[in-house]
Amino acid sequence: MADAESRSRTSAGILLFRRTPGGVEVLLGHPGGPYFEGKDRGAWSIPKGQVEDGESLLAVAKREFSEETGHVVGSNARLIELGSIKQRGGKTVHAWAFEGDMDPKEARSNTFRMEWPPRSGIYIEVPELDQVAWFTPEQARLAMNPAQLTLVDELLERLDH
Repeated sequence: MADAESRSRTSAGILLFRRTPGGVEVLLGHPGGPYFEGKDRGAWSIPKGQVEDGESLLAVAKREFSEETGHVVGSNARLIELGSIKQRGGKTVHAWAFEGDMDPKEARSNTFRMEWPPRSGIYIEVPELDQVAWFTPEQARLAMNPAQLTLVDELLERLDH
């Protein structure tokens, strides 16, 4: 596989978490656009984005988190490396976590242009994420992309130590 092709199959993201009286919660995003409209179970994801040649994985993770949530990862944020996972379609996702809080109603995502309906010649602007929400680990198991559950498990294991 060519290097450019392998990099396009690589994403990096941030898993924001907070501690509540009920336990740890993680912030997940729901993809925008018509493909994910009405899809909930298994559709939610950590905010992440594609890595291009020459880009630092961590820099991409921070940029994508900011673009997709409107929340900046501060320079003093204590980042926890969660490792990487491979999704069913073959994409590798590298992730970090940090502790913080944000009101999901204040999240603002960037948009992208897509042809819809397919092959129609009509283009629409859709948000990368149409919503973000806090989930307990148990709720996340039902909501998020199954391959990414390992990242939540890794976070919980790191927090226990």
